[in-house]
Amino acid sequence: MTIQVRKPGLSTTVQDSGRTGYYDVGIPPSGALDQYSLRAANLLVGNPAGAAALECVYLGPELAFDADALVAVAGASMVPRVNGEDRPLWESFAVRAGDVLGFGYISAGARAYLAVAGGVDVPEMLGSRSTYALGALGGVDGRQLAEGDRLPVGTPSAGAAGRRVPEDLRPVLSKDVEVRVMMGLYDHRLTDAGRATFLGDTWTLTPVADRIGFRYKGGELETVDREPPFGAGQDPSNIVDAPYPIGSIQVPGSVEPIILHRDAVSGGGYMMVATVLSGDLDVVAQSAPNTRTRFVAVDLDEALAVRAAYRDRNRRLAEALG
Repeated sequence: MTIQVRKPGLSTTVQDSGRTGYYDVGIPPSGALDQYSLRAANLLVGNPAGAAALECVYLGPELAFDADALVAVAGASMVPRVNGEDRPLWESFAVRAGDVLGFGYISAGARAYLAVAGGVDVPEMLGSRSTYALGALGGVDGRQLAEGDRLPVGTPSAGAAGRRVPEDLRPVLSKDVEVRVMMGLYDHRLTDAGRATFLGDTWTLTPVADRIGFRYKGGELETVDREPPFGAGQDPSNIVDAPYPIGSIQVPGSVEPIILHRDAVSGGGYMMVATVLSGDLDVVAQSAPNTRTRFVAVDLDEALAVRAAYRDRNRRLAEALG
């Protein structure tokens, strides 16, 4: 079967759990920004947790089905509608041949994930179906969906309508969030006052928030006076080029921190003052512009505990959905 794209939405791409093993040559992992919601949507329809689905940003697409299918939507509060009638979020439901699936206006969060039983069966590129638009790689011709596209769907496995994610395993979507970070690698470039500003201020997410990075506005971060080292620029935030881990927070010009997400470049010349814990990257992914954000520093033991709790939550999700 295929799904016809009648309206593409604001920014809809094919994403799976991502491609690994190529960051050293400048190809980022891509994949769903909110990995938990991708897993939930896939498990609801009987897919492997990392199967390819649609990531729908702010405004959902309108899709026509040429055969019966089982689908589910998880993530942002963007109510799915079949032929204009509301369907539930975080629950699998059937669509019939000839049905049109659309979405209501978003009311919380930023990204919804639409999974279809069998998965979106576009070709794999470097081991993943994920779209990396900056490199024109994966998905549908390496780009966002466009009107008239036809999405092939794989062979479904066992699945049933009415399967639900329990309420206690659904994330709370808020306009006020805390994002846990490990300080470093270049937080030594901040004065005590600069560090206090970074951790003490409430930062507001700007409209510059996409798969590459999320830019925040707030106070200015004071840096330590120095003689610029050979190979670095004159700006206080410049460093000799270094690798950027996913989730690292760079601060060009010592203002407007940027959280680098799953389509970010692999290195550059701005100081990284902290790195977001992997389990909190989903929180960042569901942040819409004007979300108020506090950065909370944790130590290594706390970070490992957060990672273990995130893995346990994924385990409980898989158990709850069979």
